[in-house]
Amino acid sequence: MGTAEVIPGVSGGTVALITGLYDRLIASAGHTVSGLRLAATDIPRGKGTERAAGELRKVDWGMIVGVLAGMAVMLIVAAKIVAPLVEEYPQRSFALFFGLVLASIWVPYTHTGQRWMPVHYVIALAAAALAFFLTGFPEGNLSDPSPIVIMIAAAIAINALVLPGVSGSFMLLAMGLYATTLDAVNERDLGYIAFFALGAFLGLSVFVKLLQWLLEHYHHLTMVVMTGLLLGSLRALWPWQTDDRELLAPSGDIGITVAMMVLGLVVVVGILIAAHRRTTKQLDNLTNEQLT
Repeated sequence: MGTAEVIPGVSGGTVALITGLYDRLIASAGHTVSGLRLAATDIPRGKGTERAAGELRKVDWGMIVGVLAGMAVMLIVAAKIVAPLVEEYPQRSFALFFGLVLASIWVPYTHTGQRWMPVHYVIALAAAALAFFLTGFPEGNLSDPSPIVIMIAAAIAINALVLPGVSGSFMLLAMGLYATTLDAVNERDLGYIAFFALGAFLGLSVFVKLLQWLLEHYHHLTMVVMTGLLLGSLRALWPWQTDDRELLAPSGDIGITVAMMVLGLVVVVGILIAAHRRTTKQLDNLTNEQLT
């Protein structure tokens, strides 16, 4: 997820969805936000920490710590290694990401929990059109932002982090803060990073609760929308496009570009097959234990 968020057009939420962590991540994040909010309101009023502790006990801390640690490390590594590779070989890199995301559409499509009706396809196409529009903005340029602008941009980008199909780094690119933010990470600009982290926390604390509620009460419809978002986000990853996001017909180095797309497809299909086998094995073991 950390690597994905450094690359414009690739969503960390997509990675979470592919690996089967998405629902658990959103639920744990929602309980964390609720626990912190209750602690902030109850403790000053002398009500103790019982309600806050109850929410925090619902958090899957092992998963949260693992994900955050992995993201922190790979954000730094990807900013130094992956991002320059994408800049040097954009066509081949985006072809690989295109294949990854294209194959990953299968995940929300088959994990809705219900049968798709005609209206669901209409909703998914509407979400795809929205994502297609959002990923068509040309790159902005903002080299010296104010703290307020940094916080607003962070709030928007972090929401894209948890929303499959919408790339947080792409949102920063459109707002003109992508290069500035990467430079701040590479140069350890603690002031910029602090304002960015504050904006990200405030934005996430609001949006993640909404997502948690939607997944709990409208899981099927939420997955339908996410399927559409992934489909529409493929626009940002089309290998043949100009710097102003104008889509072009395939040309030059087509063979290797298509091969990279296929490689991306194969990687995700391999992950899905491995996950299916693991789930099947776990179910078989559980059945055998119950029979025993």
